[in-house]
Amino acid sequence: MDSITHIVLGATIGDIMAGRRLGKKAMLLGAVAQSLPDIDFVASSWLDTSHDVAAHRGITHSFLFVVVMAGLLALMAERRFRGTGGSGGVAAMVGLSRGRWLLFFGLQLFVHVFLDAFNAYGTGWFEPFSHYRVSFNVLFVADPFYSVWLAISFVALLILKRGDRRRRRWAVFGLLLSSLYLCYCITNKFRVDARVEKELVRQQVGYRRYFTTPTPLNSWLWYIVVEDGDGAGFYTGYLSVFDSKPAIGWHFFPRNDSLLAPFRGQEDVRALLWFSQGYYTVEQWKGGLVFNDMRFGQMKGWEDARAHFVFHYFLERPADNEVIVQRGRFAGWDGATFRAFIRRIKGN
Repeated sequence: MDSITHIVLGATIGDIMAGRRLGKKAMLLGAVAQSLPDIDFVASSWLDTSHDVAAHRGITHSFLFVVVMAGLLALMAERRFRGTGGSGGVAAMVGLSRGRWLLFFGLQLFVHVFLDAFNAYGTGWFEPFSHYRVSFNVLFVADPFYSVWLAISFVALLILKRGDRRRRRWAVFGLLLSSLYLCYCITNKFRVDARVEKELVRQQVGYRRYFTTPTPLNSWLWYIVVEDGDGAGFYTGYLSVFDSKPAIGWHFFPRNDSLLAPFRGQEDVRALLWFSQGYYTVEQWKGGLVFNDMRFGQMKGWEDARAHFVFHYFLERPADNEVIVQRGRFAGWDGATFRAFIRRIKGN
């Protein structure tokens, strides 16, 4: 998820777990702990773009990281906030044992890596023992309908004084509604997958595998990628949960593996091939060859089935690849584009 969501989520969980003992410091500690797995962004300082993309959400998003870091943070916090009795000040923090600190930080870190797996990027839960990336493809990386409830709770908790009984109600409000929305998204995922499988059979489309993932900022319009039966390419399509017509319009993209042949020995290409999980195409675009990771969607693909892909890497010009995961995500968006997007969400 995006950084703001992790901050407000961590602060809200922190207040519920330790707000009565730590006051608003619990919000700060929760927000910091919840954000800690994204410390891997510093790798961009020394890694090239392709290896940086592959490294993100790796070891710092693993269960091993959760266990080790929770233990270290618990030891540090116990020492830092140890009280000696009396009233007020540091003494108000007395009673948070090492075990409670371990639970506090362990839950924050676990929630971060667990929630990130609901996006398309992939999360390395089992690093360094396995490089398999977990992706549930349930939430777009920034979904305001998930985050807004937590943001409201966060603001309320900042305003309300310590000891105010309403604090707990506001914290529960944010966590409950965001969790209900996540459950709703999971339901949409199952519904969309069932319709896609039914349509593939009805239209007699031979396929090896497929995935569905939400389009930007919502859980109603879904992007679909289907690998054809012989692995020569992919069909893409879009489906809204409000579509009344069952048919899905497909557009075929050839994989064009032959174009990639001269580059397969390069380190950056090997990293991209692993990262893409096989969902890639190669095409001529902007005066050169481009490697596309199809999992991140197209640029306004619901308007133009032939639209280029958001994640594109210039094979012949590596220096032009500073940012590639969300490159061009909202390129060319204006009022008309947004209205067309809303119309497509509403269904065909």
